[in-house]
Amino acid sequence: MTTDHKPEDIVREERAQLDFSQSMSYGDYLQLDAVLSAQKPLSPDHNEMLFIVQHQTSELWMKLMLHELGAAIDHIARDELPPAFKMLARVSRIMEQLVHAWDVLATMTPAEYSAIRPYLASSSGFQSWQYRCIEFSLGNKNAAMLKPHQHSAERLAQVRAAYERPSLYDEALRLLARRGLPIPATHLQRDWTQPYTASDGVEQAWLVVYRDPQAHWDLYQLGEELTDLEDAFRLWRFRHVTTVERVIGFKRGTGGTGGVPYLRKMLDVVLFPEIWKLRTDL
Repeated sequence: MTTDHKPEDIVREERAQLDFSQSMSYGDYLQLDAVLSAQKPLSPDHNEMLFIVQHQTSELWMKLMLHELGAAIDHIARDELPPAFKMLARVSRIMEQLVHAWDVLATMTPAEYSAIRPYLASSSGFQSWQYRCIEFSLGNKNAAMLKPHQHSAERLAQVRAAYERPSLYDEALRLLARRGLPIPATHLQRDWTQPYTASDGVEQAWLVVYRDPQAHWDLYQLGEELTDLEDAFRLWRFRHVTTVERVIGFKRGTGGTGGVPYLRKMLDVVLFPEIWKLRTDL
């Protein structure tokens, strides 16, 4: 007599008899030897491990963000919105993970950070090429932000590619135009390296969508996905500046930036301005 529902003790015994000596292990698949040996504190201070792991895990999440964001942009360019929606929703959830990560770093006190700061030299999150690619992909273009990556031709090429291609919002507007909405020509063919400039004409096009969601449901959903993403990004920026102020006050950043004053200016950057303004004008 056989049954598909084996007793737990038999299942445990069968697992115990499995031979793992020739098969790929969990650690092999995830390359854990490389990942877990990448933390190399330079100071004798206990708290440097927190600082390293915080930033390394953030970079891993950013790698996934770029993977999803780039694919979402490509799908929107091909009028394939359902997969793009899933990817953009995932990017927003990843951003939420990065927001909560600041809670862990905020357990580092000013004295603890001061003990490791001399060992950081001029290294800074300002130099994160992945973060810069994310900002460029979201439309916050600034040629000066290419300079921190000039020490590596390969990295500079990757950042420059994100700088020169249409952003997520650029592709969203081109999609609206393909659907017959009156997007100004100035926002359909332009120098993609220039910062985005808000347009009353673009807002009017979005207002057509938002005043009749049923007739433009997928475009309406796209607008809300963009809103979710920028909402999460704003929270990340806010937690960034408050954590930095909590840990180092108004000292200059290790990379030469103005520290908190510079980060506060970034709070005023609006990525998708018409989608926010239309809420007042509806």
